[in-house]
Amino acid sequence: MSRDKAIAAWLFAVAALIVLTIILGGVTRLTHSGLSMVDWRPLTGWLPPLGEAEWEGVFARYRAYPEYQKLNLGMTLQEFKSIFWFEYAHRLLGRTIGVAFVAPFVVFAAKGWVGRKLAPTLIALFILGGLQGVLGWYMVKSGLVERPDVSQYRLAAHLVLALAILGSMLWVAIGLVRPRTRPGPNGAAAIARWAWGLLGLILVTALSGAFVAGLDAGLAFNTFPLMGGVLVPEGLFDLSPGYLNFFENVVTVQFDHRVLAISVLAAAGVFWWRARKSVLTPGQRLATNLLAAVALAQVALGISTLLLAVPVPLAALHQAGAVALFCVAVWMVREFRTPAATGANGP
Repeated sequence: MSRDKAIAAWLFAVAALIVLTIILGGVTRLTHSGLSMVDWRPLTGWLPPLGEAEWEGVFARYRAYPEYQKLNLGMTLQEFKSIFWFEYAHRLLGRTIGVAFVAPFVVFAAKGWVGRKLAPTLIALFILGGLQGVLGWYMVKSGLVERPDVSQYRLAAHLVLALAILGSMLWVAIGLVRPRTRPGPNGAAAIARWAWGLLGLILVTALSGAFVAGLDAGLAFNTFPLMGGVLVPEGLFDLSPGYLNFFENVVTVQFDHRVLAISVLAAAGVFWWRARKSVLTPGQRLATNLLAAVALAQVALGISTLLLAVPVPLAALHQAGAVALFCVAVWMVREFRTPAATGANGP
């Protein structure tokens, strides 16, 4: 295995851990487990409570905060453990990602495998990973207050930063194992420009999904395509100033997410139809076909989740679908890149 392929394999493995962490974070949110750990010990928090006395201590700290007092009053220790383990596993995965990134990086750097072009990118990814941990705790702190629910703004920021790290890691890894290809004639270059727009639309839709999750807006209307018996529901702009409706009004937030999701599906369909008429490489064609298929599956999952009033397994699968769609879109855009010199850790 070449140096570039070894580094790419490492980055793909770390990216897979990030995907698992995002999905587990979604489950933690869906099960209302995120506020079960009321302190943050980034260096010493590897071990869970050991023994009944430690469990009682952790549970006592949880009972001092509003979530227990307002939502879970009377919860038993056994019931507390059922939510604690989700948040603990989520944090443990985050720490594992840090180790899985740093240890191989040190080995590769010591061997001289990390070139001068790649080193700053990898260091920047490590810094962003650390900031993600800080942002996660900043998000949790927003729920340890009188209103026991995390800020939807901080939740959205936490998700977007995770996707930014994941997308950047995939971008670098793909570039190390696949040479850049030049779009063929008959409009493929224009298709390549549209690919960026589609990736941006998918990211914005994922962002809107974070606001849906943060406000529990998926429970506002559980019918499709109508909302409250109409296509465009009342109350879309009840809040003032008007821009707040896009971030704090559950009716508007769910409506926006519906519109954006259908827009992604339509855009992916048009993109696929236009790409069929272009001369593409096998990789470009495969990525385009897969993007259309995943977009269709994701919309079907979203509608099903909505109609069934957001069951946890289906909602988690819907979030996994969003991450998969984002990853495929990153790969597709990467496939449409023009050629450049490769080797020595890529272009």
